[in-house]
This record gives sequence, structure tokens and C-alpha cells, in this order.
Amino acid sequence: MKTKAIVTGHSRGLGEAIVAALLDKQVDVLGLSRRASTHLAPSDGAKLTQVALDLGDVGALTDRSLSDRIEAFCAGADRVILVNNAGMVKPIGPLGTGGAADIAKAVTLNVTGPLVLADLFQAAAAPVKDRRLLHISSGAGRRGMAGWSIYCATKAALDNHARAIKEDAVPGLRVASLAPGVIDTDMQADIRGSSVEQFPAIDQFKAMKADGVLASPAEAGAKIAAYLLSDAFGAETLTDLRTL
Repeated sequence: MKTKAIVTGHSRGLGEAIVAALLDKQVDVLGLSRRASTHLAPSDGAKLTQVALDLGDVGALTDRSLSDRIEAFCAGADRVILVNNAGMVKPIGPLGTGGAADIAKAVTLNVTGPLVLADLFQAAAAPVKDRRLLHISSGAGRRGMAGWSIYCATKAALDNHARAIKEDAVPGLRVASLAPGVIDTDMQADIRGSSVEQFPAIDQFKAMKADGVLASPAEAGAKIAAYLLSDAFGAETLTDLRTL
């Protein structure tokens, strides 16, 4: 069975780790990110294609060349996967401090991008019998947290998008929205770089880093890759990596 996967935000952190694990499993990968990864390399039997794309740019998302590229990449596959991983936690702070430009950028990257790509993916890959869509969500999308109103709202949007797609019951399409837990990535550094006025729970996150309890990207990426390829994928629409 020939499997191909499209992964956004693949050039670092969790996205890079997911791609590395998929390549090890002989999955061809199309990586979409603003910059290329300097660490990833295709393994024997698997191809890696990296495309520079600003997923926070509505113009880039609506350019016809993107849908054409997705369609061309998916051709000839028996199973295709889309992993909407790219996202950002900023702006951090209480209501009234985010700023219109930063809020719009976060919503475009965290919500508009994944929704557009999901739609393009389904349209372009419709002939493939086994199609799988994964949103990388967050526990923050399933509860409110002071200072994270934008992040919480955007991740909740992905969860409900997955729920609605499940109700669509599109033949051949499986969907899941997964909270990966707290992983030692650049996003965590951004969180620890905020102030207690911006994010009251900051000490908790600093303690997790100091105590060495953050999950490694490689460990999380390998687990997500295994889930993507498993028969269990999509059995639960909202799931958490720590329970898989």
C-alpha cells in the first residue's frame, strides 16, 4: 500500500518529528512551511518534498497552485493523510492586549489555514479510497485558560471542525483532532517567555521544564505517526496523545 502524507509546520518541533517518523515508515511526505527543515532526510523508499508556504497568508492559501500541488502529490496513492500541525500560541495576554494584527495572524494560521487545507485535501484526493485528516489541537481548546483566549478559541475551532466533518460522513474520509500534550518545543519557550500578567499559569509551565517532565518531540512524533497509520485512527473524533 502506497501512503503519502502532507504535514504543515514540518520544519521544526513536533511537525519535524512527525515527518521523520513517517519517512521511517516509508511514507512519502509533502512538507508545507515557511522554511525548509535542515534536519530531515528521506529514508530508503520514501520521498520528502518541501515547499515554502506561509500558512498565515490568505493569498498563498487561495492561490490555485496550492490545490494543483496537493492534487499532483496525492496521485497514485492508496492512502493519503493531511496533518494540520502548524500553529502559534501568541498573542498571549488578557483581553484588550492582543492587538488586531497579531490576533488576525493567529486566527489565519491556526484556523483559516487548516480549514482551507482540509477542504483542498478532500477535493483533490477524493479518488483515493483511504483519506485521513488530523488536526493537531490542544487541551487548551477544551477548557479556558487566562491569557490564552485566542489560542483556546482557535484550537476549539479545530475540535468542532473535526466534529462537524464526522457528521458529514464523507465516504472514505476519517478525521480526528488530537491534543498532543505538553512537548518541549519552541512554543513552550514562547510560553515561558511571557509574564505572569500575560499568562498567570506561567510558573506551572516553567516548573514542567525545570522538572524534565516535558515530552520530547521525537517521542510524540513517533506515537502520532503510528496512530495515523493505525486502524484505530478516527475511531474517536477528539482524542489525546497521552491516552493512545
